[in-house]
Amino acid sequence: MQYKTIIRITGLLMGLFSITMLPSALVAILYKDGGGTAFIQAFSVSIFLGFLLWYPNRHEKGDLRTREGFLIVVLFWTVLGSIGALPFIFSNNPDLSWTDSFFESFSALTTTGATVIVGLDDLPKSILFYRHLLQWMGGMGIIVLAVAILPLLGIGGMQLYKAEVPGPVKDTKVTPRIAETAKALWYIYFLLTTACALAFYFAGMDAFDAICHSFSTIAIGGFSTHDASIGYFESPLINVICAVFLLIAAVNFSLHFAAFTRRGINVKVYLKDAEFKVLIAVQLLLTAICFTTLYQSGIYDSPEKTLDYAFFQVVSISTTAGFGTESFHSWPLFLPILLIFSSFIGGCAGSTGGGMKVIRLILLILQGSREMKRLIHPKAMYSIRIGTMALPDRVIDAVWGFFSAYALVFVVCMVILMAMDMDAITAFSATAASLNNLGPGLGDVASNYASITDGAKWVLVMAMLFGRLEVFTLLVLFTPTFWKN
Repeated sequence: MQYKTIIRITGLLMGLFSITMLPSALVAILYKDGGGTAFIQAFSVSIFLGFLLWYPNRHEKGDLRTREGFLIVVLFWTVLGSIGALPFIFSNNPDLSWTDSFFESFSALTTTGATVIVGLDDLPKSILFYRHLLQWMGGMGIIVLAVAILPLLGIGGMQLYKAEVPGPVKDTKVTPRIAETAKALWYIYFLLTTACALAFYFAGMDAFDAICHSFSTIAIGGFSTHDASIGYFESPLINVICAVFLLIAAVNFSLHFAAFTRRGINVKVYLKDAEFKVLIAVQLLLTAICFTTLYQSGIYDSPEKTLDYAFFQVVSISTTAGFGTESFHSWPLFLPILLIFSSFIGGCAGSTGGGMKVIRLILLILQGSREMKRLIHPKAMYSIRIGTMALPDRVIDAVWGFFSAYALVFVVCMVILMAMDMDAITAFSATAASLNNLGPGLGDVASNYASITDGAKWVLVMAMLFGRLEVFTLLVLFTPTFWKN
Protein backbone atom coordinates (compact mmCIF):
# COMPACT_ATOMS: atom_id res chain seq x y z
CA MET A 1 0.00 0.00 0.00
CA GLN A 2 1.46 3.36 -1.07
CA TYR A 3 0.52 5.17 2.15
CA LYS A 4 2.80 8.18 1.64
CA THR A 5 1.48 8.70 -1.89
CA ILE A 6 -2.07 8.51 -0.55
CA ILE A 7 -1.27 11.07 2.16
CA ARG A 8 0.28 13.39 -0.46
CA ILE A 9 -2.83 13.17 -2.64
CA THR A 10 -5.10 13.73 0.37
CA GLY A 11 -3.11 16.87 1.27
CA LEU A 12 -3.44 18.15 -2.29
CA LEU A 13 -7.19 17.51 -2.25
CA MET A 14 -7.55 19.43 1.01
CA GLY A 15 -5.55 22.33 -0.36
CA LEU A 16 -7.58 22.49 -3.56
CA PHE A 17 -10.85 22.10 -1.70
CA SER A 18 -10.00 25.00 0.62
CA ILE A 19 -10.16 27.33 -2.40
CA THR A 20 -13.90 26.62 -2.71
CA MET A 21 -14.45 28.56 0.53
CA LEU A 22 -13.21 31.83 -0.98
CA PRO A 23 -16.21 32.46 -3.29
CA SER A 24 -18.48 32.32 -0.23
CA ALA A 25 -16.26 34.86 1.50
CA LEU A 26 -16.67 37.13 -1.54
CA VAL A 27 -20.44 36.67 -1.37
CA ALA A 28 -20.29 37.76 2.29
CA ILE A 29 -18.45 40.93 1.26
CA LEU A 30 -20.87 41.58 -1.61
CA TYR A 31 -23.97 41.27 0.57
CA LYS A 32 -22.30 42.57 3.75
CA ASP A 33 -23.86 39.75 5.78
CA GLY A 34 -21.00 39.39 8.29
CA GLY A 35 -20.37 35.74 7.44
CA GLY A 36 -17.01 36.13 5.72
CA THR A 37 -14.85 35.59 8.81
CA ALA A 38 -15.95 31.96 9.19
CA PHE A 39 -14.89 31.17 5.63
CA ILE A 40 -11.49 32.85 5.97
CA GLN A 41 -10.88 30.89 9.17
CA ALA A 42 -11.98 27.64 7.52
CA PHE A 43 -9.80 28.38 4.47
CA SER A 44 -6.75 29.00 6.68
CA VAL A 45 -7.22 25.83 8.72
CA SER A 46 -7.89 23.56 5.74
CA ILE A 47 -5.00 24.82 3.61
CA PHE A 48 -2.67 24.55 6.61
CA LEU A 49 -3.74 20.95 7.29
CA GLY A 50 -3.40 20.15 3.61
CA PHE A 51 0.13 21.57 3.58
CA LEU A 52 1.08 19.48 6.63
CA LEU A 53 0.02 16.32 4.80
CA TRP A 54 1.48 17.25 1.41
CA TYR A 55 4.87 18.81 2.18
CA PRO A 56 6.64 15.86 3.93
CA ASN A 57 5.40 13.52 1.17
CA ARG A 58 5.67 15.86 -1.84
CA HIS A 59 8.15 13.59 -3.65
CA GLU A 60 6.12 10.39 -3.16
CA LYS A 61 4.60 9.62 -6.56
CA GLY A 62 4.23 5.84 -6.68
CA ASP A 63 1.86 4.08 -9.07
CA LEU A 64 -1.65 3.76 -7.67
CA ARG A 65 -3.20 0.32 -7.90
CA THR A 66 -6.72 -0.88 -7.17
CA ARG A 67 -6.40 -0.99 -3.38
CA GLU A 68 -5.01 2.53 -3.20
CA GLY A 69 -7.85 3.64 -5.47
CA PHE A 70 -10.48 2.38 -3.04
CA LEU A 71 -8.84 4.15 -0.12
CA ILE A 72 -8.40 7.44 -1.99
CA VAL A 73 -12.04 7.47 -3.10
CA VAL A 74 -13.25 6.94 0.48
CA LEU A 75 -10.82 9.56 1.81
CA PHE A 76 -12.00 12.01 -0.85
CA TRP A 77 -15.53 12.00 0.57
CA THR A 78 -14.75 11.57 4.28
CA VAL A 79 -11.90 14.08 4.51
CA LEU A 80 -13.51 16.71 2.29
CA GLY A 81 -16.84 16.23 4.05
CA SER A 82 -15.08 16.87 7.36
CA ILE A 83 -13.19 19.91 6.05
CA GLY A 84 -16.44 21.18 4.55
CA ALA A 85 -17.93 21.31 8.04
CA LEU A 86 -15.44 23.98 9.21
CA PRO A 87 -17.41 27.06 8.00
CA PHE A 88 -20.51 25.78 9.82
CA ILE A 89 -18.44 25.21 12.97
CA PHE A 90 -16.88 28.70 12.87
CA SER A 91 -20.11 30.48 11.92
CA ASN A 92 -22.34 32.14 14.50
CA ASN A 93 -25.35 32.19 12.17
CA PRO A 94 -26.40 29.42 12.00
CA ASP A 95 -25.07 28.36 15.38
CA LEU A 96 -24.62 24.63 14.79
CA SER A 97 -23.11 21.95 17.01
CA TRP A 98 -20.20 19.86 15.74
CA THR A 99 -22.54 17.00 14.91
CA ASP A 100 -24.95 19.25 13.01
CA SER A 101 -22.05 20.89 11.16
CA PHE A 102 -20.74 17.53 9.97
CA PHE A 103 -24.24 16.35 9.09
CA GLU A 104 -24.93 19.45 6.98
CA SER A 105 -21.56 19.20 5.23
CA PHE A 106 -21.83 15.50 4.37
CA SER A 107 -25.44 15.95 3.31
CA ALA A 108 -24.37 18.71 0.93
CA LEU A 109 -21.27 17.02 -0.49
CA THR A 110 -23.06 13.70 -1.08
CA THR A 111 -25.98 15.70 -2.61
CA THR A 112 -28.38 14.12 -0.12
CA GLY A 113 -30.08 17.42 0.68
CA ALA A 114 -31.15 16.58 4.24
CA THR A 115 -30.76 19.61 6.50
CA VAL A 116 -30.70 20.39 10.20
CA ILE A 117 -31.07 24.14 9.63
CA VAL A 118 -34.39 25.86 10.27
CA GLY A 119 -34.94 29.42 9.06
CA LEU A 120 -33.13 29.39 5.71
CA ASP A 121 -34.77 32.66 4.65
CA ASP A 122 -32.93 34.51 7.44
CA LEU A 123 -29.48 32.97 6.95
CA PRO A 124 -26.51 35.00 5.63
CA LYS A 125 -26.24 34.81 1.85
CA SER A 126 -22.69 33.47 2.15
CA ILE A 127 -23.84 30.41 4.12
CA LEU A 128 -26.67 29.76 1.66
CA PHE A 129 -24.28 30.04 -1.28
CA TYR A 130 -21.76 27.73 0.40
CA ARG A 131 -24.35 25.00 0.98
CA HIS A 132 -25.28 25.03 -2.70
CA LEU A 133 -21.67 25.24 -3.85
CA LEU A 134 -20.88 22.15 -1.77
CA GLN A 135 -23.67 20.29 -3.51
CA TRP A 136 -22.49 21.43 -6.93
CA MET A 137 -18.92 20.34 -6.22
CA GLY A 138 -20.19 17.05 -4.83
CA GLY A 139 -22.31 16.50 -7.93
CA MET A 140 -19.30 16.88 -10.18
CA GLY A 141 -17.33 14.57 -7.94
CA ILE A 142 -20.08 11.98 -8.32
CA ILE A 143 -19.92 12.19 -12.12
CA VAL A 144 -16.14 11.70 -12.21
CA LEU A 145 -16.45 8.95 -9.60
CA ALA A 146 -19.14 7.07 -11.54
CA VAL A 147 -17.74 7.48 -15.06
CA ALA A 148 -13.99 7.56 -14.54
CA ILE A 149 -12.96 6.16 -11.14
CA LEU A 150 -15.31 3.34 -10.07
CA PRO A 151 -15.08 1.50 -13.42
CA LEU A 152 -11.31 1.55 -12.89
CA LEU A 153 -11.88 -0.28 -9.61
CA GLY A 154 -14.29 -2.64 -11.32
CA ILE A 155 -17.43 -1.92 -9.27
CA GLY A 156 -19.27 1.10 -10.66
CA GLY A 157 -22.66 1.23 -12.34
CA MET A 158 -20.85 2.20 -15.53
CA GLN A 159 -19.27 -1.26 -15.48
CA LEU A 160 -22.72 -2.63 -16.24
CA TYR A 161 -23.54 -0.51 -19.25
CA LYS A 162 -21.35 2.01 -21.07
CA ALA A 163 -21.97 4.42 -23.91
CA GLU A 164 -19.28 4.46 -26.60
CA VAL A 165 -17.34 7.39 -25.19
CA PRO A 166 -13.75 7.95 -24.01
CA GLY A 167 -13.01 6.60 -20.56
CA PRO A 168 -10.42 4.75 -18.50
CA VAL A 169 -8.78 1.93 -20.43
CA LYS A 170 -6.62 0.06 -17.92
CA ASP A 171 -7.58 -1.98 -14.90
CA THR A 172 -4.36 -1.67 -12.93
CA LYS A 173 -3.42 1.98 -12.55
CA VAL A 174 -4.68 5.49 -13.11
CA THR A 175 -4.02 6.84 -16.60
CA PRO A 176 -4.19 10.31 -18.20
CA ARG A 177 -7.41 9.25 -19.95
CA ILE A 178 -9.25 9.84 -16.66
CA ALA A 179 -8.15 13.49 -16.68
CA GLU A 180 -9.43 13.80 -20.26
CA THR A 181 -12.74 12.22 -19.33
CA ALA A 182 -13.12 14.46 -16.28
CA LYS A 183 -12.40 17.56 -18.37
CA ALA A 184 -15.12 16.68 -20.88
CA LEU A 185 -17.60 15.96 -18.09
CA TRP A 186 -16.79 19.27 -16.36
CA TYR A 187 -17.52 21.06 -19.62
CA ILE A 188 -20.97 19.47 -19.97
CA TYR A 189 -21.71 19.95 -16.27
CA PHE A 190 -20.84 23.64 -16.40
CA LEU A 191 -22.90 24.23 -19.56
CA LEU A 192 -25.96 22.58 -18.04
CA THR A 193 -25.57 24.60 -14.83
CA THR A 194 -25.31 27.85 -16.79
CA ALA A 195 -28.36 27.00 -18.91
CA CYS A 196 -30.35 26.10 -15.79
CA ALA A 197 -29.39 29.34 -13.99
CA LEU A 198 -30.42 31.45 -17.00
CA ALA A 199 -33.73 29.58 -17.29
CA PHE A 200 -34.49 30.16 -13.59
CA TYR A 201 -33.54 33.83 -13.88
CA PHE A 202 -35.77 34.53 -16.86
CA ALA A 203 -38.59 32.59 -15.19
CA GLY A 204 -38.63 35.07 -12.30
CA MET A 205 -35.92 34.17 -9.77
CA ASP A 206 -33.41 36.83 -8.77
CA ALA A 207 -29.78 36.23 -9.76
CA PHE A 208 -28.73 34.80 -6.38
CA ASP A 209 -31.59 32.32 -6.15
CA ALA A 210 -31.15 31.34 -9.81
CA ILE A 211 -27.46 30.53 -9.36
CA CYS A 212 -27.95 28.66 -6.08
CA HIS A 213 -30.88 26.59 -7.34
CA SER A 214 -29.07 25.77 -10.59
CA PHE A 215 -26.23 24.36 -8.46
CA SER A 216 -28.54 22.11 -6.46
CA THR A 217 -30.68 21.16 -9.47
CA ILE A 218 -27.88 19.93 -11.75
CA ALA A 219 -26.27 18.19 -8.76
CA ILE A 220 -29.69 16.67 -7.92
CA GLY A 221 -29.06 17.86 -4.38
CA GLY A 222 -32.29 19.51 -3.32
CA PHE A 223 -30.99 22.33 -1.11
CA SER A 224 -32.89 25.60 -1.38
CA THR A 225 -32.42 29.15 -0.16
CA HIS A 226 -35.92 29.10 1.35
CA ASP A 227 -37.66 26.90 3.90
CA ALA A 228 -40.53 26.44 1.43
CA SER A 229 -38.06 25.14 -1.18
CA ILE A 230 -39.22 25.60 -4.80
CA GLY A 231 -42.76 26.17 -3.48
CA TYR A 232 -41.58 29.59 -2.26
CA PHE A 233 -41.77 30.95 -5.82
CA GLU A 234 -45.32 29.71 -6.50
CA SER A 235 -44.52 29.45 -10.21
CA PRO A 236 -45.60 26.53 -12.44
CA LEU A 237 -42.97 27.65 -14.97
CA ILE A 238 -40.16 27.38 -12.41
CA ASN A 239 -41.51 23.96 -11.38
CA VAL A 240 -41.36 22.73 -14.99
CA ILE A 241 -37.87 24.15 -15.56
CA CYS A 242 -36.59 22.50 -12.38
CA ALA A 243 -38.18 19.14 -13.27
CA VAL A 244 -36.79 19.19 -16.83
CA PHE A 245 -33.24 19.93 -15.69
CA LEU A 246 -33.53 17.29 -12.96
CA LEU A 247 -34.38 14.75 -15.65
CA ILE A 248 -31.44 15.92 -17.76
CA ALA A 249 -29.10 15.59 -14.77
CA ALA A 250 -30.52 12.12 -14.01
CA VAL A 251 -29.38 10.86 -17.43
CA ASN A 252 -26.00 9.19 -17.88
CA PHE A 253 -23.51 12.01 -18.51
CA SER A 254 -21.59 9.77 -20.88
CA LEU A 255 -24.77 9.71 -22.94
CA HIS A 256 -24.79 13.53 -23.00
CA PHE A 257 -21.18 13.45 -24.13
CA ALA A 258 -22.01 10.99 -26.92
CA ALA A 259 -25.03 13.06 -27.99
CA PHE A 260 -23.17 16.39 -28.28
CA THR A 261 -21.59 16.52 -31.73
CA ARG A 262 -20.12 19.26 -33.86
CA ARG A 263 -23.39 19.41 -35.80
CA GLY A 264 -25.49 19.83 -32.67
CA ILE A 265 -27.31 17.33 -30.47
CA ASN A 266 -27.90 13.83 -31.80
CA VAL A 267 -31.26 12.91 -30.23
CA LYS A 268 -31.08 9.37 -31.60
CA VAL A 269 -28.37 8.59 -29.05
CA TYR A 270 -30.92 9.02 -26.27
CA LEU A 271 -33.71 7.17 -28.06
CA LYS A 272 -31.48 4.13 -28.61
CA ASP A 273 -30.47 3.95 -24.95
CA ALA A 274 -32.40 1.36 -22.93
CA GLU A 275 -31.66 2.96 -19.56
CA PHE A 276 -32.87 6.38 -20.74
CA LYS A 277 -36.14 4.92 -22.06
CA VAL A 278 -36.83 3.10 -18.80
CA LEU A 279 -36.05 6.27 -16.79
CA ILE A 280 -38.64 8.26 -18.78
CA ALA A 281 -41.17 5.42 -18.61
CA VAL A 282 -40.85 5.28 -14.80
CA GLN A 283 -41.43 9.05 -14.54
CA LEU A 284 -44.51 8.91 -16.78
CA LEU A 285 -46.00 5.96 -14.89
CA LEU A 286 -45.45 7.56 -11.46
CA THR A 287 -46.83 10.89 -12.67
CA ALA A 288 -49.96 9.17 -13.99
CA ILE A 289 -50.49 7.35 -10.68
CA CYS A 290 -49.98 10.49 -8.58
CA PHE A 291 -52.13 12.66 -10.84
CA THR A 292 -55.01 10.17 -10.84
CA THR A 293 -54.90 9.69 -7.06
CA LEU A 294 -54.64 13.41 -6.27
CA TYR A 295 -57.34 14.34 -8.78
CA GLN A 296 -59.76 11.78 -7.36
CA SER A 297 -58.96 12.97 -3.83
CA GLY A 298 -59.86 16.55 -4.79
CA ILE A 299 -56.85 18.01 -2.96
CA TYR A 300 -56.27 20.65 -5.65
CA ASP A 301 -58.91 22.79 -7.31
CA SER A 302 -57.96 22.21 -10.96
CA PRO A 303 -56.49 19.45 -13.17
CA GLU A 304 -53.67 21.80 -14.24
CA LYS A 305 -52.58 22.46 -10.67
CA THR A 306 -52.83 18.76 -9.85
CA LEU A 307 -50.62 17.84 -12.82
CA ASP A 308 -48.13 20.57 -11.91
CA TYR A 309 -47.66 19.30 -8.36
CA ALA A 310 -47.77 15.62 -9.35
CA PHE A 311 -45.18 15.91 -12.15
CA PHE A 312 -42.79 18.08 -10.15
CA GLN A 313 -42.92 15.99 -6.98
CA VAL A 314 -42.55 12.71 -8.87
CA VAL A 315 -39.44 13.89 -10.71
CA SER A 316 -38.00 15.54 -7.60
CA ILE A 317 -38.35 12.47 -5.37
CA SER A 318 -37.70 9.69 -7.89
CA THR A 319 -34.50 11.33 -9.16
CA THR A 320 -33.49 11.78 -5.47
CA ALA A 321 -33.39 15.59 -5.56
CA GLY A 322 -35.88 16.19 -2.75
CA PHE A 323 -37.13 19.64 -3.77
CA GLY A 324 -40.68 20.42 -2.69
CA THR A 325 -43.54 22.59 -3.85
CA GLU A 326 -45.42 21.68 -0.70
CA SER A 327 -45.25 18.93 1.91
CA PHE A 328 -45.79 15.76 -0.13
CA HIS A 329 -46.10 13.82 3.12
CA SER A 330 -49.54 15.43 3.53
CA TRP A 331 -50.79 13.55 0.46
CA PRO A 332 -52.68 10.25 0.86
CA LEU A 333 -50.15 7.94 2.58
CA PHE A 334 -50.00 5.59 -0.41
CA LEU A 335 -48.27 8.28 -2.52
CA PRO A 336 -45.45 9.34 -0.15
CA ILE A 337 -44.54 5.68 0.44
CA LEU A 338 -44.63 5.01 -3.32
CA LEU A 339 -42.35 7.98 -4.01
CA ILE A 340 -39.93 6.98 -1.24
CA PHE A 341 -39.70 3.53 -2.83
CA SER A 342 -39.16 5.12 -6.26
CA SER A 343 -36.05 6.82 -4.89
CA PHE A 344 -34.47 3.36 -4.60
CA ILE A 345 -34.40 3.31 -8.41
CA GLY A 346 -32.88 6.80 -8.63
CA GLY A 347 -31.16 8.11 -11.75
CA CYS A 348 -29.08 6.48 -14.45
CA ALA A 349 -25.58 5.15 -13.93
CA GLY A 350 -23.09 7.96 -14.49
CA SER A 351 -25.55 10.67 -13.41
CA THR A 352 -25.75 12.85 -10.31
CA GLY A 353 -28.82 10.94 -9.12
CA GLY A 354 -28.76 8.63 -6.12
CA GLY A 355 -30.45 5.27 -5.55
CA MET A 356 -29.44 1.91 -6.97
CA LYS A 357 -29.59 3.25 -10.56
CA VAL A 358 -31.99 2.40 -13.37
CA ILE A 359 -29.64 -0.01 -15.14
CA ARG A 360 -29.52 -2.26 -12.09
CA LEU A 361 -33.33 -2.32 -11.96
CA ILE A 362 -33.39 -3.37 -15.62
CA LEU A 363 -30.90 -6.16 -15.05
CA LEU A 364 -32.68 -7.40 -11.91
CA ILE A 365 -35.95 -7.62 -13.86
CA LEU A 366 -34.28 -9.37 -16.80
CA GLN A 367 -32.58 -11.83 -14.46
CA GLY A 368 -35.89 -12.55 -12.71
CA SER A 369 -37.52 -13.16 -16.08
CA ARG A 370 -34.68 -15.52 -17.09
CA GLU A 371 -35.06 -17.54 -13.90
CA MET A 372 -38.79 -18.01 -14.54
CA LYS A 373 -38.04 -19.22 -18.08
CA ARG A 374 -35.48 -21.65 -16.69
CA LEU A 375 -38.14 -23.12 -14.39
CA ILE A 376 -40.19 -23.99 -17.47
CA HIS A 377 -37.25 -25.04 -19.67
CA PRO A 378 -34.41 -26.13 -17.33
CA LYS A 379 -32.06 -27.16 -20.12
CA ALA A 380 -32.53 -24.05 -22.29
CA MET A 381 -29.76 -21.46 -22.59
CA TYR A 382 -30.93 -17.87 -22.10
CA SER A 383 -28.76 -14.76 -22.35
CA ILE A 384 -29.47 -11.34 -20.89
CA ARG A 385 -29.16 -8.56 -23.44
CA ILE A 386 -29.12 -4.78 -23.30
CA GLY A 387 -29.95 -3.77 -26.83
CA THR A 388 -27.83 -6.05 -29.01
CA MET A 389 -25.20 -6.67 -26.34
CA ALA A 390 -25.26 -9.95 -24.40
CA LEU A 391 -24.01 -9.48 -20.85
CA PRO A 392 -21.75 -12.04 -19.14
CA ASP A 393 -23.01 -13.77 -15.99
CA ARG A 394 -20.26 -11.98 -14.04
CA VAL A 395 -22.16 -8.71 -14.53
CA ILE A 396 -25.44 -10.23 -13.33
CA ASP A 397 -23.68 -11.68 -10.29
CA ALA A 398 -22.31 -8.20 -9.53
CA VAL A 399 -25.82 -6.72 -9.68
CA TRP A 400 -27.21 -9.32 -7.27
CA GLY A 401 -24.24 -8.78 -4.98
CA PHE A 402 -24.81 -5.04 -5.00
CA PHE A 403 -28.53 -5.43 -4.35
CA SER A 404 -27.85 -7.77 -1.41
CA ALA A 405 -25.28 -5.41 0.12
CA TYR A 406 -27.58 -2.41 -0.41
CA ALA A 407 -30.46 -4.20 1.32
CA LEU A 408 -28.19 -5.31 4.18
CA VAL A 409 -26.90 -1.78 4.82
CA PHE A 410 -30.47 -0.46 4.70
CA VAL A 411 -31.75 -3.00 7.23
CA VAL A 412 -28.80 -2.51 9.61
CA CYS A 413 -29.12 1.30 9.58
CA MET A 414 -32.88 1.16 10.04
CA VAL A 415 -32.67 -1.30 12.94
CA ILE A 416 -30.01 0.84 14.67
CA LEU A 417 -32.25 3.91 14.36
CA MET A 418 -35.20 2.02 15.79
CA ALA A 419 -32.96 0.86 18.66
CA MET A 420 -32.41 4.57 19.35
CA ASP A 421 -36.18 4.91 20.00
CA MET A 422 -37.02 6.30 16.55
CA ASP A 423 -40.49 5.33 15.33
CA ALA A 424 -40.75 2.90 12.39
CA ILE A 425 -41.97 5.36 9.73
CA THR A 426 -39.28 7.92 10.60
CA ALA A 427 -36.54 5.27 10.75
CA PHE A 428 -37.59 3.71 7.44
CA SER A 429 -37.87 7.01 5.55
CA ALA A 430 -34.75 8.57 7.11
CA THR A 431 -32.67 5.51 6.16
CA ALA A 432 -34.12 5.43 2.65
CA ALA A 433 -33.65 9.19 2.21
CA SER A 434 -30.01 9.00 3.36
CA LEU A 435 -28.96 5.78 1.61
CA ASN A 436 -30.63 6.92 -1.64
CA ASN A 437 -29.23 10.47 -1.18
CA LEU A 438 -32.77 11.81 -1.34
CA GLY A 439 -33.08 14.19 1.63
CA PRO A 440 -36.66 14.63 2.88
CA GLY A 441 -38.37 11.75 4.62
CA LEU A 442 -41.58 11.14 6.55
CA GLY A 443 -42.56 11.45 10.19
CA ASP A 444 -40.10 13.45 12.29
CA VAL A 445 -37.79 14.07 9.29
CA ALA A 446 -40.47 15.29 6.87
CA SER A 447 -39.25 18.90 6.99
CA ASN A 448 -35.77 18.70 8.52
CA TYR A 449 -33.52 16.52 10.68
CA ALA A 450 -33.00 18.97 13.53
CA SER A 451 -35.12 17.06 16.04
CA ILE A 452 -33.40 13.64 15.86
CA THR A 453 -30.58 12.64 18.22
CA ASP A 454 -26.87 13.14 17.51
CA GLY A 455 -26.34 9.38 17.40
CA ALA A 456 -29.03 9.01 14.73
CA LYS A 457 -27.41 11.78 12.68
CA TRP A 458 -24.06 9.95 12.62
CA VAL A 459 -25.80 6.74 11.53
CA LEU A 460 -27.42 8.65 8.68
CA VAL A 461 -24.09 10.25 7.71
CA MET A 462 -22.71 6.73 7.28
CA ALA A 463 -25.79 5.81 5.22
CA MET A 464 -25.17 8.84 2.98
CA LEU A 465 -21.59 7.71 2.38
CA PHE A 466 -22.65 4.12 1.68
CA GLY A 467 -25.21 5.33 -0.84
CA ARG A 468 -22.90 7.76 -2.57
CA LEU A 469 -19.97 5.35 -2.75
CA GLU A 470 -22.10 2.54 -4.22
CA VAL A 471 -21.81 0.48 -1.00
CA PHE A 472 -18.90 -1.79 -1.99
CA THR A 473 -16.34 1.03 -2.18
CA LEU A 474 -16.83 1.70 1.52
CA LEU A 475 -17.72 -1.84 2.57
CA VAL A 476 -14.49 -3.29 1.19
CA LEU A 477 -12.46 -1.23 3.69
CA PHE A 478 -14.06 -3.20 6.54
CA THR A 479 -12.68 -6.51 5.27
CA PRO A 480 -9.38 -7.81 6.75
CA THR A 481 -8.26 -8.96 3.29
CA PHE A 482 -8.10 -5.37 2.07
CA TRP A 483 -5.38 -4.44 4.58
CA LYS A 484 -3.23 -7.54 4.03
CA ASN A 485 -0.25 -7.31 1.69
